[in-house]
Amino acid sequence: MTRLSALAALALAAISSSTPAAESVVPPTIPIVDAATIETQCDAKLVAFRSRMKAMESVRSSKGIFDAWNRLSIEIDDFGGPIGAAVNLSTDKATREAADACTAKLAPFSTELFQSEALYARVRDAKPVDAIQTSYRKLLLESFEDSGVTLPKDQRERVKSINERITTLGLEYDKNVRDDATTVVMQPDEMAGLPEAYLAAQKRDADGAYVLPLTYPAYRPFLELASKPDARQRYWIAMTNKGGAQNLPLLDEAVRLRSELAGLYGQPDYATYLLRRRMVGDPQTAYRFLGEVRTAVTDLEKKDIEELRAFKAQDLKQPDARLDRWDVAYYQEKLRKARYNVDQEALRAYFPTEASVAYVLKVAETLYGIRFEARQVATWHPTTRFYDVYEAQGAGRGNYVGGVYLDLFPREGKYGHAHAEGARGESSLAHRTPISILVVNLNEKGLNEDELVTLMHEFGHVLHGVLSKARYVDQSGANVQWDFAEAPSQMFEEWAMREEPLSLFTQICKDCPHLTHGQIGQMEAARKFGQGAAYARQLLLASYDLALTTPVPAGALQTWEKLDGATPLGHVAGTLFPANFTHLMDGYAAGYYGYMWSKVLVLDMLSGFHGHLMKPVDDARYRKDILSRGGEVPPGQMVQDFLGRKPNSDAFFQEITGKR
Repeated sequence: MTRLSALAALALAAISSSTPAAESVVPPTIPIVDAATIETQCDAKLVAFRSRMKAMESVRSSKGIFDAWNRLSIEIDDFGGPIGAAVNLSTDKATREAADACTAKLAPFSTELFQSEALYARVRDAKPVDAIQTSYRKLLLESFEDSGVTLPKDQRERVKSINERITTLGLEYDKNVRDDATTVVMQPDEMAGLPEAYLAAQKRDADGAYVLPLTYPAYRPFLELASKPDARQRYWIAMTNKGGAQNLPLLDEAVRLRSELAGLYGQPDYATYLLRRRMVGDPQTAYRFLGEVRTAVTDLEKKDIEELRAFKAQDLKQPDARLDRWDVAYYQEKLRKARYNVDQEALRAYFPTEASVAYVLKVAETLYGIRFEARQVATWHPTTRFYDVYEAQGAGRGNYVGGVYLDLFPREGKYGHAHAEGARGESSLAHRTPISILVVNLNEKGLNEDELVTLMHEFGHVLHGVLSKARYVDQSGANVQWDFAEAPSQMFEEWAMREEPLSLFTQICKDCPHLTHGQIGQMEAARKFGQGAAYARQLLLASYDLALTTPVPAGALQTWEKLDGATPLGHVAGTLFPANFTHLMDGYAAGYYGYMWSKVLVLDMLSGFHGHLMKPVDDARYRKDILSRGGEVPPGQMVQDFLGRKPNSDAFFQEITGKR
């Protein structure tokens, strides 16, 4: 998602009247805001932004428009980073609500800005001096067009009101998911199969029952290890219904408004309107891609499901046993133990949490010639950490690169999944360094393989932001075409799976057991099991997302029930998965296919490392060609520059069929 489209989510920023000077000796952080500060500043910021906009409109010449726009974007960014962090991470409910309210209040400014005919004319008439300005001008013009500047006045007003309402709906939807305090009470006998460390970590009520939250460190091990199927069913349903029925009308309204928005531009549907700006180009290409995936995985999914069903039948000595949704993780784990001798729970000893975090930092340092140095700064929670990032220079430090916050553990009111936030965008023109926030919810006792991969994935997003070297803040870091946004994160996952980088654990954690060559091979074999079902799930989610953004979509729940019901496991009546599929309300609307689209590029780019993921020459080239360029260059061109050829999907289809 571009920072310009992030303006629609708004969360805006501190005022500067001229191009910011080079960073001071003390590297920057982001301010930790509270409810009172937000409420005091929000209206004043909106006035200031509009004042800056009017000043920019008063200039008749197109000269200097790109620099002026960069200054405004920086002002927006400086307020937006702290507000966005407060929404997802503040421990104070009043602060989170104030941040939500401020975001909704400021949201219309994005459309106002890009509906300005005077500013549109300045950008349109500007003469770029080089390829970067040409790229930036194109980005700005597309944002003007997508905000309705060329539409009749009444339609422009409707675009503005639609965008404002969609932002409000998204904030309310996310809040309902984030603040869902539902717990699942389990009696001691329902905890059979779970290790002592897990039991000790859970809260208990006055009667001795276990009170389990809807957080992944509690949920995932339970689904994988709890031997009581009825207990797994209750927890699975509770998690699947997170957010609640109250979110369904919000989603339905957003779907209708997106369809109306597309119609205002003469487009047949929202997917057509949106995807014309993406790598894929149009919904037909996205559907063709998903069709190729369907051809590859349909029979594999059925085979995987039948294997698990047969394994359950053997385990229960019931030949006609049915496999239910809440059985999948449990029997996958049992089968992997039996067939491959891979015990995900036992892997926590090999991946202690603190050592795993140190490993992620060490891999990044080794690959990209950087250093992380911890620094005590103000944060929103005592367990949140901050690191300055420097270029490595021998045993010392070189130039300052940026900053990284790590928010690692679950707590009430915190964003419940895993993601990365670009809290401060980079701009070489303004001598401005970036700051990224890693948001995960780790098990404090250690990670299994899936959790290590998740940690690496999100840190890949962090690196995409912090290693940016873009000229303009709107094109920095992950501000790329949305169907490429997951490529750097999925690429970094590969360093969680290979023997070469995993050997770094011997330097980091001398007292913990270390995986042998044979164990890593077994993990790789176990990872390949179930690929058909895993990619079929991604296919289902991508197909559902597109179904809601193509002509005349039915209700969100009705559409989900139909698609989910056509899968081998079927739909579970009474469940409300669309109520917590948060990607439907953010930049992935009409774009969830991008996870697999990006994976195509990732698996092809691996060939550029020539079989050695820790090869300094290729690592530096990947940093230069991919991570540093942000949105200045089209993703397809970046990948071609890195590979020295056009990308292809051969490795991807080998991966999803278990042949890689």
